[in-house]
Amino acid sequence: MNAPYDPLIAATPGTGLDHVASYWAATAGEIPPDDGPAPAQLETEVAIIGGGYTGLSCAYHLARLYGIKPVVLEANRPGWGCSGRNGGFARMALGRWTAAQMMEQWGRDLAKRVFGETMASLNTVRTLIKDGGIACDASEAGHLKIAHRPSRAAALKQEAQVLQREFQYPAEFIDAAELRDNHVGGTQSHGALRIPDALAVHPLKLSLGVLRMARSAGATVHAASPVTGWRKNGAVHVLTTPHGTLRAKAVVIATNGYTPQQLHPAVRATLLPVLSQIIVTRPLARAEIRATNFVTRHVLTDTRRLLYYWRRLPDDRIMFGGRGLITDSPGRNSRQRDYLLSELRSKYPGLENVTVDYDWHGWVCLTRDFLPHIHHAVDDTSLHYALGYQGSGVALSLHAGKLLARRLTGEQIANVIPPACTPLTRFPLHHLIRIPQRIMYRWYKFLDNRDWPQ
Repeated sequence: MNAPYDPLIAATPGTGLDHVASYWAATAGEIPPDDGPAPAQLETEVAIIGGGYTGLSCAYHLARLYGIKPVVLEANRPGWGCSGRNGGFARMALGRWTAAQMMEQWGRDLAKRVFGETMASLNTVRTLIKDGGIACDASEAGHLKIAHRPSRAAALKQEAQVLQREFQYPAEFIDAAELRDNHVGGTQSHGALRIPDALAVHPLKLSLGVLRMARSAGATVHAASPVTGWRKNGAVHVLTTPHGTLRAKAVVIATNGYTPQQLHPAVRATLLPVLSQIIVTRPLARAEIRATNFVTRHVLTDTRRLLYYWRRLPDDRIMFGGRGLITDSPGRNSRQRDYLLSELRSKYPGLENVTVDYDWHGWVCLTRDFLPHIHHAVDDTSLHYALGYQGSGVALSLHAGKLLARRLTGEQIANVIPPACTPLTRFPLHHLIRIPQRIMYRWYKFLDNRDWPQ
């Protein structure tokens, strides 16, 4: 029996695997073609490892804006990883940093510049959807961050005030009564921070749309082509795939939570892949919608450290996601599915009889400073990467691909998002990192269940 997949151990995430059996895969429609496995011998100016949002966006922008025809190497199928299995929340986010935390850490001027770039990332998503005619069920949903306990509401109110006063952004605090009357009821709706700008999308349709755009612009996208070896021959990178080798002047690592430890020393011991799991219910009955007053189409998160994220889908199902297991275990994954369903039911009395039609999981990527990093290897400026979106990367990953294209053509981007345009740093004792992860999860769960501000 094969051991469960763990990016900290496995050499690759697989070769040519089909998309997971998710709600998104079941409703994606016709899958567009790619360029098949990489051939025996191949040369390119830019090789991109990873066929998700970051890699496909980088490929598209290189080809469309700069006339560079890159080659994308995807281990399985384009959009196979979290780009095709996330919750479909395109939000203004730099990891999980709040505006107040940005102000405290970086000062007003830099915080405002970073916040402006997160807004630009959402516009990158809008532009891609428009220019590519991507039918990904996109809606201008807005985002509600909901206080799951009464004591969490004050911090959300303060965050709204910071956004209004310091960033001149029209956030608003919605009190518990308005939230329950006009958006969603339940036992854990104690007020919310409303961010008007957020898109709800079908994530797999979005990634497949960017695949079409990249190939139409002149990029080549090879599926079933994991990188199994890497060496440098002078100024040329030589990448080994199951069927041959690819020679490239520059390389982009865009593998995020599915990055093998041995892929390259530049990323070794710098990433913590963690599992996130999603369930999708059967369609709600009219009586269930009335009982919960689940009328909102906003994308929803709560104030937990181990947060839940959920939304009402266009066909009246509820998509509900949260932390997965420490390791990928089929038997325990089914129990985690049942746990998520129980958590959804506890939020919303009236859903006692709702059942699950789909469940799946995927690896999101954390870094040591809880920030994404868009940079190059310290000792090799021909090796670039964008990694570590902290589970909030739909918009920023697509934007990061665009920024990487600018960097690869010689443009300086260090001042675009200065905190993120820095090298990755290593975790100490990285080979033992699952141990503190377990401790952290238990501590966060304890804090989430306590009724004091976090």
